[in-house]
Parts: sequence; C-alpha cells; structure tokens
Amino acid sequence: MGSSFLHRLVFLFCLLLVSGSAPAQSLTAYKGKVEDGYNFWLRVPLKDQGSQLKPLVIFLHGASLCGNDLNRVLRYGTLDAIKRGLNLDAYVLAPQTRGAWVPRKVMNDVDYVIAHNADIDTTRIYVVGMSLGGYGSIDVANAYPDRIAAALSFCGGGTGNDYTGLSQVPIWIIHGTADRAVPISRSDMVAAAIKKIDSDTPRLIYDRVPGMNHGQPARFFYVPQFYEWLFKHSLADAGRPKAEGFKVDNSLVKGIYRRLPGSPLVTVVDDNANLEQELRWTFVPAGLDGNAFQNIMIENEIEAETLPFSPEIDF
Repeated sequence: MGSSFLHRLVFLFCLLLVSGSAPAQSLTAYKGKVEDGYNFWLRVPLKDQGSQLKPLVIFLHGASLCGNDLNRVLRYGTLDAIKRGLNLDAYVLAPQTRGAWVPRKVMNDVDYVIAHNADIDTTRIYVVGMSLGGYGSIDVANAYPDRIAAALSFCGGGTGNDYTGLSQVPIWIIHGTADRAVPISRSDMVAAAIKKIDSDTPRLIYDRVPGMNHGQPARFFYVPQFYEWLFKHSLADAGRPKAEGFKVDNSLVKGIYRRLPGSPLVTVVDDNANLEQELRWTFVPAGLDGNAFQNIMIENEIEAETLPFSPEIDF
C-alpha cells in the first residue's frame, strides 16, 4: 500500500472526526435512466435543513465539459461550489451534453427527478449556466416559462428568434466586454429582443461588465448571493417581478475560493464509485487549514472556448 494512499486514509479519518455524526449530502450519477434525456448528476440536500419542500437548481455546463464522462461535470460550477463549502438548501441537477443543449431533454431529466423526489418544490425550479450553458439557460427558460421560476445566464446568448417566453421569466444576464470566445453581442441580441417585447423589461437584469473575459464568470457559481437572488422567485409570485440585483464586477469574486469554508463529507453514489472518488469529494472544514484553498483554480478559467455549434442556428 503506497504512502500517498495511506496519507489519504489518514486525512479521511481526521475529517470524519471533525465532521462528527452530521449526515452527508448525496451525489448520484444517473446514466441511461431518462428516455430522450441526458445523463446527469443529482445532488440531494440534507433532509433536516430548512423548509420541507426544496427548490431545484439546474446547472448547465459549458463546452469544455461536453462528452460522455460525467466526472467532467464536477470540474466547476454549482456542484463544485457545494463541494468547496457553498451552503445550498436545494436539489441540484447537473446533466451532461455532447453538443448544443436541447430544452426538451433537460426538462425530461427534470420530470424524472421530480417523479422520484416528492419534496421538490415545483414552483421553484431554476436554471443557471455559462457559455454553452448560458445559451442553454436562456433557451430552457424561453421554452418553459411556465416551469422555470428564474434563470441566470453568464457569457452566453440564445439560439431562438422569438423570446416571448423568456420575457415572462425573471432572468439575470451577465456578459463581459472583453469576451473573445462568445461575443457580448450574443447577449445584447437577447436583451434587445426582450426589450422589443416590452420596453420596460420588468423581468430582466442585464450587466455588461467592463474588461471581464470569457473565463472569469465561472466564478459566479461560487457566489452565494446569486443563489439567494434565484430563491427569491417563485411561479406563484403575482406578476412574477424580478428581485433586486446587486453590483457585479471583478471585486465580487476576488478571493471567492478562499472565502468558502470547506464542506463535510459528500457521499458519491455511482456504479463505479470507489475510495478514490470519495476522497476527491473530501475537503478540509473551516478552521482546520486556513490555506486549504489558496491555490485553487478552476478548469474553465480560460480565455477561449470553442462552442460545438454555431450560435446562429435555430434549434
């Protein structure tokens, strides 16, 4: 048995002592379960935390995580933020696509998850994504305004021509002016289309962030305030107004990884799960090592990302 493996075992034992008897969150891989759907991860929140009914957050990844290996979806985003200590009292559905996001397939996954989890609040389903996932977030909200309570789209755009559905959904669109992978004009076009439907844009927040490139918005998934903004919305809200936003700039995400406290054990359930996989989801709790996250970088912080489709195509 190698020394590195023994080191991991010691680390796991120490973490169990620190975590005590607190129940673990669960993260389960679903493969080939949904007809006309995607393979996906489902994070189930702690059952003894917060309200009885739980919201559902759909996380749609960018092009760099496309493929057939579900583990790629864990590299950045909402699930990774939870792993690093983000306290989110919600289910999280994280599907994987090989190319463009198809709203119908996303919602087929959602229907499967709802059918097997009776404590999901169907009036509080949200969709978030960046880059390719930003396109997906806009397209899903546009296609299903009667099911999506609110949406976030980072450095994306839309593939449709008619955004009547999207105009009914509280949505926050953020795009950097220095984005050379997905031009900010893609988000400009969506915002302009919503404004054409209603010049007051009562449900739209659109931030054009000076100097922000394509990779930097990935850090927004680690900012609790964005999820708090989402959770203020419900399909039951009269008129479905948008909640007030907050200032978005590079200072918002400065040092965000170091500010996350670390999480207790997350139980990974998968046909191929093993100790190594469990250890990858083990992080140092707050106070045990203040420098635990000092050098963290996330994979998607790149300047260029190649979309697997042409944004002008109407899917």
